[in-house]
Amino acid sequence: MSKQESEGANIDFESKSNHNGNVKIAPNDQSFLTILDDIKSSKSPAVINYGASWCGVCSQILPAFQKLSKNFSKLKFVYADIDECPETTRHIRYTPTFQFYRDGEKVDEMYGAGEERLHDRLWLHS
Repeated sequence: MSKQESEGANIDFESKSNHNGNVKIAPNDQSFLTILDDIKSSKSPAVINYGASWCGVCSQILPAFQKLSKNFSKLKFVYADIDECPETTRHIRYTPTFQFYRDGEKVDEMYGAGEERLHDRLWLHS
């Protein structure tokens, strides 16, 4: 993929991400650290979707993630792009990766996509 195609994919990916108020988007490492601190100090359950603008599977599951955020209102939904948050996401080896938090602790992790699988995990952790 050329740089221009990659940048075009990023713009398209971001436009899909920004029209849903139920998903917090971490635009950079500092913002993501603040979101993580909030999750770790909160009793509310949360899910973090780690993806990348160049990842086709990530782009396919993102609309479902947004839609599911409306159905599971007790969960906090967060999206972090590994290229926009390189320091805080360096432990992520696969995209998409979903991490689930309860009482400030990571309790589960899911690799890959699949709307039904994601729905079932969200149901389990809500």
